[in-house]
This record gives sequence, structure tokens and C-alpha cells, in this order.
Amino acid sequence: MTQMDAAAAWPEPKPTALLVLADGTVLEGFGLGAEGKAVGEVCFNTAMTGYEEILTDPSYAGQIITFTFPHVGNVGTNEEDIEALNMAARPGACGVILRADITDPSNYRATRHLDQWLKARGIIGLAGIDTRALTALIRTKGMPNAVIAHAATAKFDLDALKKEAADWPGLEGMDLVPMVTSAQRFVWDETPWVWGEGFGRQDQHEFNVVAIDYGIKRNILRLLAGEGCKVTVVPATTTAEDILAMKPDGVFLSNGPGDPAETGKYAVPVIKEIVEKGVPTFGICLGHQMLGLALGGKTVKMHQGHHGANHPVKDMTTGKVEITSMNHGFAVDKTTLPKNVEQTHVSLFDDSNCGIALSDKPVFSVQYHPEASPGPRDSHYLFKRFAELMRKRKPARVS
Repeated sequence: MTQMDAAAAWPEPKPTALLVLADGTVLEGFGLGAEGKAVGEVCFNTAMTGYEEILTDPSYAGQIITFTFPHVGNVGTNEEDIEALNMAARPGACGVILRADITDPSNYRATRHLDQWLKARGIIGLAGIDTRALTALIRTKGMPNAVIAHAATAKFDLDALKKEAADWPGLEGMDLVPMVTSAQRFVWDETPWVWGEGFGRQDQHEFNVVAIDYGIKRNILRLLAGEGCKVTVVPATTTAEDILAMKPDGVFLSNGPGDPAETGKYAVPVIKEIVEKGVPTFGICLGHQMLGLALGGKTVKMHQGHHGANHPVKDMTTGKVEITSMNHGFAVDKTTLPKNVEQTHVSLFDDSNCGIALSDKPVFSVQYHPEASPGPRDSHYLFKRFAELMRKRKPARVS
């Protein structure tokens, strides 16, 4: 049999997954995880570990993640590394793009293959494309809108997929918080994971903290509990009156997805009132952006965003540089901040704003993810900084 005859006898398998960009570009690969289709914004993440935490981070709602690290899935998945509050729901990324097929898991903590886990969580996956080329495209042209589709039959309505990708309006002007926030108020008492022991439980607390859930991550709550905070998690639309009625020692503004200016239409007035009352306030990610809006600044859409676990940030208050975990496509425009707002942290990649604080009130926030899930733990000190602000003010509070 000649080489040509062999090729005819064993034809190349048809692609079972597609990534269709809004400009009509079609990338073909092989399907993983759930079948179906999803529309979103394509970003790339440079983290080498922590794919389970990344895929379940509610801040990734409305996004399709391209992992630049080629071997994703080799440590499997487990039920301890999920970051979304609702273990059964699917807040987080709607799609995932990989360079290489998923290997069998090799880790003592693994309970499931990543492919099985993706199916169970309804996340559509695609493997076998040149993720370096896609990353280069994003860096050049920005994060594109796209549809990711997976069909075991390898049959697709390409015209319909192209139209859906082109018609999707994108994340600007989109409030995605309602799809990830908690439905009701509850108290959190789980403390950080310890090797050989697992998660702990808080048996006493020093502070009463109200956490506004715009898409909060579990490890944020654990680190707050670990600093002696009794954390009451409340839905994103909770009023300032209801929050202040709980007599909090501090208020936490969580991470979350979507356009901060859109979510800010109902969140910013609440944040303004809390700040005006002088309650110690700490924000992360979307919480940071909306605090910036509440203090008089503006937010902007970024070209490619920051997504990864290796982002250098300088703490201007100490002069130290920390390596951080990031996930954001919007940023606070530092040129719009009023004089009483100090820029406390700056990205050493692009000089964008990564932290602010009020000069006359116990209020601060950071753009990145100091809870380090995944990512380095350089920024855990921020939770201690929040605790110290509450400790200093607590004796002066009226019970």
C-alpha cells in the first residue's frame, strides 16, 4: 500500500470542536467536556497550576479561557479546590481551550479526570489548537468575542455559529453579577486548608464582617475567617441600611464578573454610604473597581486584561514587590482618581492601577487576588491589614 493509499484508507478525523471568532475566523480542534455551545470573550491565562480554581472562579463568567501552559489536567480534579460558593452550580468560565489532550491524573488528591469534571460542570472544552498563536492574536487584537462548540458527531451549523459570535455584544455594559451572587444571607466559618488536616472551622471570632457577594471566592472567605472574622455573606443587591443594621466591624467588597460600571449602577450607592459612615472597607477585583467608582474615579476596558499567577505588583506604601494572581479585563483609570485617593499598588507589567486607599478613612482595595487560589501567597498580608484597621477602630465603635 502506498502512502497515498494509506491516507485514503485512514482519513484524518473530523474536528469535534470549533472556536468561531466574531470576525469569522474558525479554529478547529477536538472536543472535551460538555457538548453544546457557549458564547463569551476569549482570554488567555498564563498560570502553570490551579486550573480547577481558575475554571470555578465566578469572575470568569462570560469568558472562554485559553491556557498558555500546554499540559493542563495532569493532576486531575477534586472537590476541595472549587472556588465557587455553590458546588453544584456552574459559575465561572463557560469554555476552556487547551494545547494538548488531557492525560490521566497523577496526584494523590485527584478524585476525577478533568474531562469527566468538565462534563459534570457543563464546561465546553477544545484541545489540539496552537494556543501560542491564539495568545499572540489576543495580544495584538485584544480579547475577541467568540463561540466555542463541541459536538461528538462533528456536525456544526457554521453560519449560525458565526452569526452568534458576531452578534454577541461583549462584556462592556454587561452586568453578570446576578448569575453568580448568593441568593440569601448566610454565615461562613470555614478556615484555610492545612496539609494533612484539610479545612478547619472557626470556634471564636474577633470581628463581625459583612461580605457583599458579587461573585466571591471560597478562599477569600477562608482567609477572612482565619483572621478572626465572623463573615456574613450577603447578596449583591443588599441595601446599605440592611448592611449597617448588622453593625459590622468591617465590610468586604468581593470579586466578580462583568462591567463594573454596569454593576455599579446599584452597587456604588451602597458602597458610598458605607464609606461615608467610616466603616473599615476592603475590596478585591470587581470590588476594587466599584470602590474606585464610588470614590469618584472611572473604569476602562483593557486591551488583553491580566490573567495569570505571575504578575509583579509594587506596594507603594512599603516599596516591596509581590508576585500576584490576577483575573480582570477592566481597570480603574488612575488619572481619574480624586486627590484624597492614594494609589497604593501598581502593576510592573503595564503601570496600571492595582490598589487604592482613602487618606482620611479606613478604606482600601486591590485589583489582584491576594487569596492566592491559585497563585503565590505574597499578598496574604492584606487580610491582616484589614484586620488591623478593624482592630484600631473597634474600641471607638458604638455598640
